[in-house]
Amino acid sequence: MKICILMGSPRKNGNTDALLSPFVEELDRARCAYSLFRLYDLKIAPCIACRACQQDWSIFGCRFKDDLQGIFEAILDSGLTLLATPIYSFFCTAPMKAALDRLVYGMNKYYGEEKGPALWAGKNMASIVTCGYRPENGADLFEEGIRRYCKHSRLRYLGMLAERHLGYKTVFMDEGKEERSRLFARKLLESLEASRDLHWAGKRL
Repeated sequence: MKICILMGSPRKNGNTDALLSPFVEELDRARCAYSLFRLYDLKIAPCIACRACQQDWSIFGCRFKDDLQGIFEAILDSGLTLLATPIYSFFCTAPMKAALDRLVYGMNKYYGEEKGPALWAGKNMASIVTCGYRPENGADLFEEGIRRYCKHSRLRYLGMLAERHLGYKTVFMDEGKEERSRLFARKLLESLEASRDLHWAGKRL
């Protein structure tokens, strides 16, 4: 099962990149296919709630012809979308928020005169985040937002790995963070495998 990774950090080789690296190594070890989009390198316009995407329930349909179309296609081709972002003012970074806003409209055909389908219903979402506060105080609002986002979009929420940086004069990565990143990858892969087994068992019934 493929994984679509949305990287929301502006800093290549920063903390979020460092935390994601062992996760990706586990995907490579498991020979799991994935795509990685660095959102700060892409053109992603903010949503303006024009509802043009609600006219055709079979496509993304956004009026903005930018790089989000490729992300939409990659998500539909994947079983899991992983959001990787530092926490800025208790939520994700600006391009990640812009992508999430556009996706919640374009993927969910709920906002027209008639309620349509969620194009990504049944898929999975998880997140890897870094923050400067304790995760229970720094990443909790983002996680609650994503929980509600998933419920609204009929996605399965598979959890969050959140790690704290104690300050600019300290080293962020250590053996504990690396191991937790690897364990999180393995946990998600196991969950995806179990979900696929249940799906095929249901088809056989």
